[in-house]
Amino acid sequence: MRYAILATALAAAFSLPAAAIAALPQPVATAAANPARAADAKKDAVRKGPDLVAFAEVKPGQKVYDLIPGAGYFTRLFSLTVGPKGQVYAVWPDEYDKVSKPDSDLLRKMAATAPFTNVRVMTQPARAFSAPEPLDLVFTSQNYHDYPDPFMGKVDPAVLNAAVYKALKPGGLFVIVDHSGRPGTGMKETDTLHRIDEATVKAQVTAAGFRFEGQSKLLANPADPRTADVFDKSIRGKTDQFVLKFRKPR
Repeated sequence: MRYAILATALAAAFSLPAAAIAALPQPVATAAANPARAADAKKDAVRKGPDLVAFAEVKPGQKVYDLIPGAGYFTRLFSLTVGPKGQVYAVWPDEYDKVSKPDSDLLRKMAATAPFTNVRVMTQPARAFSAPEPLDLVFTSQNYHDYPDPFMGKVDPAVLNAAVYKALKPGGLFVIVDHSGRPGTGMKETDTLHRIDEATVKAQVTAAGFRFEGQSKLLANPADPRTADVFDKSIRGKTDQFVLKFRKPR
C-alpha cells in the first residue's frame, strides 16, 4: 500500500504514467521521488532516467561507476538508489575534463553535501581507466563514441572495454547509451556526427569477453534519419539512441 501511494505521488508530481512508476523497483522509485533531484525529475520524461537505472539493475549497496557524467543527472539517481551503503564514482577522462569544465568542479561541490556524499568525483587519463574497488556497474551515456576521437587521444575502444571488464565484479554490468549511427558506418562518424553504429559497439564489447545481455528501446526514435550532427537544432535532444547491456560472466 505504501509503495502504491509513492507511485501515485510520483506520477502526479512529475507527470509520468502511474503504471510506469509502479513498474519500477521500489529503491529506484524512491530515489526518483527524492526532492533532492526535483530539477532532474522534470527531464525524466525525455531522458528516461529512472527506467534506465532499473534496466541497469541498480540496487542499494552497489558500487556504480558513472563514466563521463556531464551535469550529474544519472549520478544523482545512482547515488540515491545505492544509498549510504553504496558508492558512486563520477569519473572524467582528463582529456574530456579539460573541455567540459566546470562540470567536474560542480559535481565535487554536490558530493560535499547531503544526500550525495556517497559520490566520489575522479579524473584520470582516457587510456588508463581504473576503479578503486570492484564494481557492480559501469555506465556511460552518450560518450562511448568519444574515445576514438582526436580530442580524447584516439583511444582504441578495445583498451577501454578491456579495462572495464577488469574493473567489474563477476556478474557485473556494462551499460552503454549512445547516439545511433547508420548501419555500416562503424566509427566513421564519431567525430563529425557524434554517432556510432550499434552493431560496432556490440562487436567491440563482446570481443572483450562480455556477454550481450539485452537492449532497451526507451530512447529509440525511428524518425531520426541519423544523418545530422547530434547537436544540430533539427535533432538535438531527439536523436535515436541505443541502450545496450553487457554482463561480465560469473
